[in-house]
Amino acid sequence: MRIRTYNAISALGLDRLPDTYEVSSDMQDPDGVLVRSADLHNVTLPDSVLAVARAGAGTNNIPVAELSARGVVVFNTPGANANAVKELVIAGMLLAARNLVPAAAFAAGLTGTDAEINEATEKGKKAFVGFELPGRTLGVIGLGAVGVQVANAARGLGMRVVGFDPAISIGNAWQLASDVERAATLEDVFAGADIVTLHVPLVEATRGLVRAERLAAMKPGSVLLNFSRAGIVDETAVLEAVDRGTLASYVCDFPSSALRGKDGVVALPHLGASTGEAEDNCAVMAADQLVAYLDDGEIRNSVNFPEASLRRVPGTVRLAIANSNVPNMVGQISTLLADAGLNIADLLNKSRGDLAYTLIDVDGDLPDDVMVKIRSIAGVLAARRL
Repeated sequence: MRIRTYNAISALGLDRLPDTYEVSSDMQDPDGVLVRSADLHNVTLPDSVLAVARAGAGTNNIPVAELSARGVVVFNTPGANANAVKELVIAGMLLAARNLVPAAAFAAGLTGTDAEINEATEKGKKAFVGFELPGRTLGVIGLGAVGVQVANAARGLGMRVVGFDPAISIGNAWQLASDVERAATLEDVFAGADIVTLHVPLVEATRGLVRAERLAAMKPGSVLLNFSRAGIVDETAVLEAVDRGTLASYVCDFPSSALRGKDGVVALPHLGASTGEAEDNCAVMAADQLVAYLDDGEIRNSVNFPEASLRRVPGTVRLAIANSNVPNMVGQISTLLADAGLNIADLLNKSRGDLAYTLIDVDGDLPDDVMVKIRSIAGVLAARRL
């Protein structure tokens, strides 16, 4: 298999690729792509590409819809950088609660003798009086891998935690502390929390999720944390909320010209996953998922196709098919295999929205002419013989 890398990929991740794989940052006609933050929207990915693995959680830098129409599976690595982001969110809460950024700027600007600096310190520190976290209410919007860790860590700090995520997975629900309370609506979170933290992907449904009317419902002097994506908040509405005192602080990971130099705003340079450990974890997870798909057709943590795992039957050839989720697809494929005298040893068919994926282990070989017929079925986006 041929793998093209975009960005520098951790050596620990690259070491997970089999020795038989070729890896290069300028690979022509690759089978798979490994990417971190590089924008692929204006990149022409050749027809040879079977899968794109993103070493990170967000995939807004990848043309997912376009690749889905080609049957290309797109992977991400949810949870691989969760601890790094969680730690930064906790840091963001402390930055806001104790006014640490303006306090540090004040201290850095002090001049004079040590006695004069000490006197100015004692007089000036009153301007930076903050609050403690125990007993405060944290609203967590989005209870994925990061949101769950943030919620659990906040409980450990003595905070009351209210979470909102109508689509929480069973696995994440098991990981969530039992005393995290469930909010019925987003509006309940904004109205009841002292601090709100965002942990949702940027999709059309979440763009501008934090808007004027929701901010207006918050308690005076509240804190908003955004370590998810910039577009989830209406920046103009946030700044207006800061100006009128509804928000005492807005702490985010996404600097902009509008935020620069604003009192009450702390913008960090997209540090969420910027730890060596997170980069290693994401690269390892992305590489493992890519290999599992290219070698065995298995899908784990795809953002466009369903999960698919099927133990290979010894002595068989595997057929992996990405297709539109339409009626009688498996029936048509099975009929073609039967007409060719081929026995199905095992089969898995899964669907996700408009897309579906099928794994079939066939006794014997799969002739080229059968593969041609399968690829010609209306709705088949891609078919491979493994």
